[in-house]
Amino acid sequence: MKRLLPVTAIIFAAAFVAQAQQKIILDTDMVEIFDDGIAMMMLHLDPGVELLGVTTVVGNSWVSEGTAWALRQLEAVKAADKVPVAMGFTRPLRPERHATMPLERQLFGVGHDHWAGSFGYPDPGTWQEVYKKFYGAEPVVSPIGQHAVDFIIEQVKKHPGEVTIAAIGPCTNLAMALRKAPEIVPMIKRVIYMGGSFFRQGNTTPAAEFNWWADPEAAKIAVRTPFKEQVIVGLDACEKITFKKHEYEKVCGIVKNPIVKRMLDTNVLVKLYGENADYTHYIWDVIVAAIIIDETLITEEVTLPVDVCADYGLSYGQSLAYIRQGPAGAQNARIIKNVDKDRLWKLIYDYCGKF
Repeated sequence: MKRLLPVTAIIFAAAFVAQAQQKIILDTDMVEIFDDGIAMMMLHLDPGVELLGVTTVVGNSWVSEGTAWALRQLEAVKAADKVPVAMGFTRPLRPERHATMPLERQLFGVGHDHWAGSFGYPDPGTWQEVYKKFYGAEPVVSPIGQHAVDFIIEQVKKHPGEVTIAAIGPCTNLAMALRKAPEIVPMIKRVIYMGGSFFRQGNTTPAAEFNWWADPEAAKIAVRTPFKEQVIVGLDACEKITFKKHEYEKVCGIVKNPIVKRMLDTNVLVKLYGENADYTHYIWDVIVAAIIIDETLITEEVTLPVDVCADYGLSYGQSLAYIRQGPAGAQNARIIKNVDKDRLWKLIYDYCGKF
């Protein structure tokens, strides 16, 4: 009997860990490494997280690029055959927005970050073409045939009350999943966004943060949905966590995986830090992954009714929070205002050492 006790303890411990795992869908406009890529790899490697899948959406990248980069980075952490990738919407909800973007930028203004993501360059082709161009090889696996919207709906129904959706890109996939299957709303455990800027100016326009500016109609649908819980990590928290050259160099020194190492060595940040040693970047989406892994990193937050302006004008994409009472339809959300910077970076370095 005494010999069985350790085995029994191990079985119970394993069952507890499996039961306690957070089920996450990462909905992302994926890039290489910082910041979506690091966020994805951290979530996959965390023992407290079950990454159900990655859904790609247009935003910082085209869906073909985001899909190729997601697959390659999953290959790097030996998850390509474990974590499905589903391709989602290749355009925002407003028709022909890519075509009208030059005029929009002229009329509505440009914020302190001039980056326009996929709105600033042509569609590069299929995900296979992007993969071969970047990596000079055939992909090991392919994205699943299911559309991202259908994947989200399927997983939420398969695990009612358990799924957290981490919407770290524009909300197009999420909004259309809600429109197609509104019955999933009470089944979703919570939604965590990287998006918005409530208490400071936008970065892409004077009014709007990039992700919600990329598809304001979708963001409005999402935040006005009566989820059990909404958590918003916007510029209010993200622009307090700077990403400087010495931190990038430390990550490069920690990472040993040859695929990840090459991505770090060829990243545009190398050029930017090389041209200006004081250049400041941010780690927006990594913060979302970090607080999923350890919510005690949050040091300051406020719960308020929120909304998004989808009126096509100077405030297009602006996120709104109301101190007393919001307009009809506005839902409460936890707005994260600050996180523990030192503990956050320690967590990031710890996970980069596992890549």
